[in-house]
Amino acid sequence: MKKTFVLVVLFVLPIVAYLFFASGVNNFGRLPTLTEDILDINSLAPEETFKDKITILGFLGSDVTNKKGNAFNLNQKIYKRFYEFRDFQMIMAMPKGTEAGVEELKTELSGFTDISKWRFVFLEKEQINALFSALKTDLKLEDDLSTPYVFIVDKKGNLRGRKKDEDEGLKYGFNTSSVADLNNKMEDDVKIILAEYRLALKENNGLQE
Repeated sequence: MKKTFVLVVLFVLPIVAYLFFASGVNNFGRLPTLTEDILDINSLAPEETFKDKITILGFLGSDVTNKKGNAFNLNQKIYKRFYEFRDFQMIMAMPKGTEAGVEELKTELSGFTDISKWRFVFLEKEQINALFSALKTDLKLEDDLSTPYVFIVDKKGNLRGRKKDEDEGLKYGFNTSSVADLNNKMEDDVKIILAEYRLALKENNGLQE
């Protein structure tokens, strides 16, 4: 009897749990759209785009050194988990004049992982403000054009987030100063949006067969 119980715990329960959560993603896992059709980065930097990409958008500001900790948190907790997905990218909107600081940051980040999906776009102050304002959040940029928050932008250029977060209610972004926020919330939400697109792809392929 004891052996049977142990076998159930070790083998059956994990399978049941997996099926439950997999079903939850397929049936209920739709990350809410909070702002539709935000300003495409392509209109500010022609070499980049939000379209057909799952983008993590951030604003590190003019003091790159001061935001290295935020960048490292984001790299370790989110980027390294998802950068191998073909359509995943990270875009940081940077003030012009921060090029040297960004190169130093890239060198340090590259010591941890392949940083080819980290994209840095150098913009004028007015352009950064316009891009941030287009998100239509309840957050504000600091005077140095930075925020510790990063944002999930889907393949259609819509801002995704949470409408009923247990702590914040309406949650537009994720705080890179908080490992808990990245681990416990952002990672889950990125998984949901990736699963959402994988499911849509499977359904489309099924219709074509």
